[in-house]
Amino acid sequence: MTTTFRRPADLRRLNQVLDAALAGWPFSAETERHGDAGWYPATDVVEDAEGVRIVVELPGVNPETVNVSLENQVLSISGDKPATPASDEARTHRFERSVGHFERSFRLGDTVDPSRVNARHEHGVLTLTLPRAEQAKPRKIEIAVK
Repeated sequence: MTTTFRRPADLRRLNQVLDAALAGWPFSAETERHGDAGWYPATDVVEDAEGVRIVVELPGVNPETVNVSLENQVLSISGDKPATPASDEARTHRFERSVGHFERSFRLGDTVDPSRVNARHEHGVLTLTLPRAEQAKPRKIEIAVK
């Protein structure tokens, strides 16, 4: 049986089926959610003793059009990547770059200090630094000897 995808709606449906099939890998369903987005920028999430760092590739996206918010321990990143218009004389042979609306959301634990989140955009890469809350950092407990 051969399936032909002719419309963007067909591709969206395929993405939904794959998202459902791969739910929980490598994150739990509570950890990451894709909104009604046209594309999903590549993202790295790294945790160390100091906190969490989220690195998002956003080539061609104006950083002034990116929205980052943190509410109820959910960090959301959204924006739009405009298509590059072709000239009337040009003929496109292949178009592989992703364009359109994007949205990524990540559920954070109680270990992050929301008042100290930092966002930096450099060379098409958005880096969010989420420091660990002081009460979540490991601390040594001294043992009293009598």
